[in-house]
Amino acid sequence: MNPFRLDGTVAVVTGGGKGIGRGIALCLAEAGADVVVCARTKKDVDEVANAVRALGRKAKGVVADVTNEDQVRLVAEEAKELGDIGIWVNNAGGLPDATPRYLTRTPLDRWDAQLDLNLRAVFIGCQVAAQVMGENGGAIINISSRAAKGSSLKNGPYAASKAAVNSLTETFALELAPRIRVNAVAPGPIPTENFNQSTNFPKDKPIEQIIGVPLRRLGTPEDIGNAVVFMASPASSWVTGQCLYVTGGM
Repeated sequence: MNPFRLDGTVAVVTGGGKGIGRGIALCLAEAGADVVVCARTKKDVDEVANAVRALGRKAKGVVADVTNEDQVRLVAEEAKELGDIGIWVNNAGGLPDATPRYLTRTPLDRWDAQLDLNLRAVFIGCQVAAQVMGENGGAIINISSRAAKGSSLKNGPYAASKAAVNSLTETFALELAPRIRVNAVAPGPIPTENFNQSTNFPKDKPIEQIIGVPLRRLGTPEDIGNAVVFMASPASSWVTGQCLYVTGGM
């Protein structure tokens, strides 16, 4: 049996309507999982759900605000219509207004918005997933960031929220073991829409001029999707409380 296969498993992916979330949803489907895609825009979730079905898997697209506990619980109820939930990916996140900020110049409302999207949503997702996963348990994967490793000039609120995600991951892993494994995947620079809007990373330079990425290319949503498949699959059955950095060597 291929230990990376996910046949017979239902996966929930938050923030799955585009970018990294879309890549995760499609990689999970290619590995055999049925997928529930959750995001705020109906057009996006419907498109990804159709792409999952085109791969031969069942899919549902659900519109929800993942910072709202009641709406996340409704996502779980929708997902259970496909079967027992075995995988929950807390991917929704980013910069709410695509604006990086110095900590010293961050208004309190923007700080709150950043932590709501990147931390509160993960906390709610982990709690709901733990409550709806059956006796067989499953895997929760939180999407962190390379920024969580340390100081991040002009990106402090985001970096702090992702560092907190790593801490949540470790503690949930202890509390939910052995029934549920909880891990994180931390992407490096991937030119998604939110990334492009909020950074001046040299996306258009020749590969050899991309400074700071030892593997000399930017990442893709599929790079993160493949890492999530590993963390969700039996191949990582003795892994919990860890953060896998998928950063091109950064």
